[in-house]
Amino acid sequence: RKSFRTVIFAVLIIMRISCVKSLFPVLSVAVVFLYMSSVKWEIQTQEKHELKFKKKIAEENSLKEKNEKKPAKKLFPNSYLFKQWTVELSEDDQRKAEDLFQKYGYNAFLSDQLPLDRELPDTRDHRCIGREYPHNLPTLSVVLIYLDEALSVIQRAICSIINRTPAVFIHILLQICSFSFRAEPLLARIQAERTLVLSPVFDSVNYYDLQVTKYLASAHGFDWALWCIYVGFPQKWYDQNDSSQPGKSPSVMGILVVDRLFFGEIGTLDGGMEVYGGENVELGIRVWLCGGSIEIVPCSKIAHIERAHKPYMPDLRNVMKRNALRVAEVWMDEYKINVNIAWGLPIQNHGIDIGDVSERKKLREKLHCKPFKWYLENVYPELNPMHLLGYGVLINDLQTRLCLDKGPFEENTPILYPCHFMESQVISLLPSLLCIFKLNRCLIDPGSGRFPELSWSLLGKMLILVCFQGQAIQNRETKRCLEISADQTGKYEKNVFLQDCRNQHWKIQNIIQDL
Repeated sequence: RKSFRTVIFAVLIIMRISCVKSLFPVLSVAVVFLYMSSVKWEIQTQEKHELKFKKKIAEENSLKEKNEKKPAKKLFPNSYLFKQWTVELSEDDQRKAEDLFQKYGYNAFLSDQLPLDRELPDTRDHRCIGREYPHNLPTLSVVLIYLDEALSVIQRAICSIINRTPAVFIHILLQICSFSFRAEPLLARIQAERTLVLSPVFDSVNYYDLQVTKYLASAHGFDWALWCIYVGFPQKWYDQNDSSQPGKSPSVMGILVVDRLFFGEIGTLDGGMEVYGGENVELGIRVWLCGGSIEIVPCSKIAHIERAHKPYMPDLRNVMKRNALRVAEVWMDEYKINVNIAWGLPIQNHGIDIGDVSERKKLREKLHCKPFKWYLENVYPELNPMHLLGYGVLINDLQTRLCLDKGPFEENTPILYPCHFMESQVISLLPSLLCIFKLNRCLIDPGSGRFPELSWSLLGKMLILVCFQGQAIQNRETKRCLEISADQTGKYEKNVFLQDCRNQHWKIQNIIQDL
């Protein structure tokens, strides 16, 4: 187009030079008309290009905006992390978050984005705030072990300890687990009584969003399987109406403060324990039996991440069982059979290697420790010994591969199920009662209908084991028996029935007393 205008100007100049005066005006008008036409055409063409370009940009922006607003596909709908943590993440970030969750058992992806010195809410009792403590408190060595922890969690824990503990009290800072606490309330109690073992109150850090959930002060206990549970303080703690005061506890859940010399005197931790579980219960029992005591200190708080799973061992039952049996063998005297019962093991010859306990038994003799009966009567009376006639799975002689099972939890009807010898099939046999162990649901004859029920309440008519092992299970009032039936093909149904007795026999796995 530029060259076309150049030609027109050249023609005009030549015409002017050639003195073609008669034709110049006419030709000049024609040339000018051509020039103006070319300019108009150029403008129209430019406008078309600009309009096309704007339309393209608008389409690209619209598509970009649409893509940005479109949520990413949910890649892990069944993940325990994403069931609780409902944020919008790209697919790449979802993969990173899920990989880290499987590796650590908590939301390490989110942890890596949080500041190392993040603020935590002060969930202590209001009476703790501003309380004064002695200035000459002992120094503190922080020694906590961690395993498979995200680096950001470890770094945040270190920052938390340093920021919340006056530097004058920190003597040694070793390997750190995910926690933070106030040192002064604990140190003041240790200074007052060196034989105390203390624990702060735990607040829970959610594994999915790392937010803090306040927990109320409670004592630390355990069941006969030695799984840790929260229990109430002695009544006199509640009578004082001051929830900021320390309270006595039967055990400790693993994070503790203790005088270093006293800890050595009573034998530190049992080095024969493996991996996880039981070592804290063993310490709690030993402290009480051998001259010390345990307290929970509400004015000291810990924010502790509770993992969704232990990445180093998904199933802890076998190692917990082994450690529990070791504790029972050393410390529980005649009450150790309750641990066997809790795990569904024979009272004699359970067949599990608990390691050498000779040195721990010598330690008990050396320290002149009290018997376990004293602990049950004076420290933890809530841990009632189980006075059972028998326990374990219950099998009908007609089908020895099937066991009585509690069935779906939301239902109250027991069923037959292939024997797996785990919790839902472990029956405890008391005089006149058959109960699913640990769940406290007992087998009853409701008085009508064909099916027995598992009831939380014992207002129904209980099934009574008649005579000896290997006999019928009969309700003496209704005269109906617990029995199984086969269908027309000879295959046994999953249901168990209450019906007229047909001389069917049942056996329970372990017998404690003759029936």
